[in-house]
Amino acid sequence: MGTKQGSLELLNDPVAQEMLQAPFPMRLSYVWMDGTPRAVPIGFHWDGTDLVIGSPPDAPKLKALRANPKVALTIDSNQMPYHVLLIRGTAAMTTHDGIIPEYAAYCHRYMGQEGGDAWLQQVDMLIKTMVRIAIRPEWAGIIDFETRMPSAVEHAIETLGGG
Repeated sequence: MGTKQGSLELLNDPVAQEMLQAPFPMRLSYVWMDGTPRAVPIGFHWDGTDLVIGSPPDAPKLKALRANPKVALTIDSNQMPYHVLLIRGTAAMTTHDGIIPEYAAYCHRYMGQEGGDAWLQQVDMLIKTMVRIAIRPEWAGIIDFETRMPSAVEHAIETLGGG
């Protein structure tokens, strides 16, 4: 199977690189102020060290992330065999004037050059300050339904003598 689930070396795996560069949103999970879980689809940019999100300074998730910066996220494809990148980490936030470069980069990745430019013009008129949320991975896992299955499936295969 190769590199063990949990190792940050998995971020160099071709499946992880595919997910980190694909035009898919990540699903970000965090804990709300009342202790209940939240999950939101959100655009991101991978800078080789952190997954970076741009956010308006009054976004509700910022309050929760300040109180508890531990997050989990998944980036997954929509076709079989499904490719899934799982990451757990810690979010750090800084406030910047204008649109952060990583926000512009992921807008162009998702919408293309023309669509990204049009969206960024609208955002620039609405948001004068942006919070840069950098998520530093501390744990990584891959499920590709080819060589890496969910752990329960792997266990069932081993139990049946298939692995």
